[in-house]
Amino acid sequence: MDDAATLAGFRERFAAAIAGPRPVLETARLVLRPYRLADAADLQRLAGDRRIAATTATIPHPYPDGEAEAFIGAHEARWRDGTHLTCAVTARGVDTLVGAVGLVFAAEHARAELGYWIAVPVWGRGYATEASEALCEYGFTTLGLHRIEARHVAGNAASGAVMRKLGMQQEGVLRGHKAKWDTLHDLVVCGVLAEEWARRGTA
Repeated sequence: MDDAATLAGFRERFAAAIAGPRPVLETARLVLRPYRLADAADLQRLAGDRRIAATTATIPHPYPDGEAEAFIGAHEARWRDGTHLTCAVTARGVDTLVGAVGLVFAAEHARAELGYWIAVPVWGRGYATEASEALCEYGFTTLGLHRIEARHVAGNAASGAVMRKLGMQQEGVLRGHKAKWDTLHDLVVCGVLAEEWARRGTA
């Protein structure tokens, strides 16, 4: 398929998707669903852990009152305008919030940036990989994205491992790119293309 056809196919599928409801995606252990206002207290408590803020680009610490409600309240409009899809990551069967995963779309280029965080009490269980894999699969197979990329702070080995498990290749390092708590950090850029995603597990 040539580039023009790839882009045209993406635009058609993407427009149809954002005209409908936000997706609910299920894995063996997790459900990725839209956030609800009822999640706000748990979101503030879990994302408010300093260790979460330390490994993410935009989560503040301390996590202010009202921030969770404002964050959740913006999701529907951002889905409708085709800029963001943010999912609550919940434990299947009990609907307990354990994190978040999302895509920030650059629709003009048929690509998106993946982001995620997982609550500290459930670190080490593979939830970040499981949730991210489900969302990437949705992005490539349902939305027709051509590329999904992600970035992690150079010292965050766990996040880098998640990206490698998703089949992403390291493409470069943005040196001194992100300021966090008066320290400038390098960001490692990784990415995977649709055809590479389709070949996962076939080699």
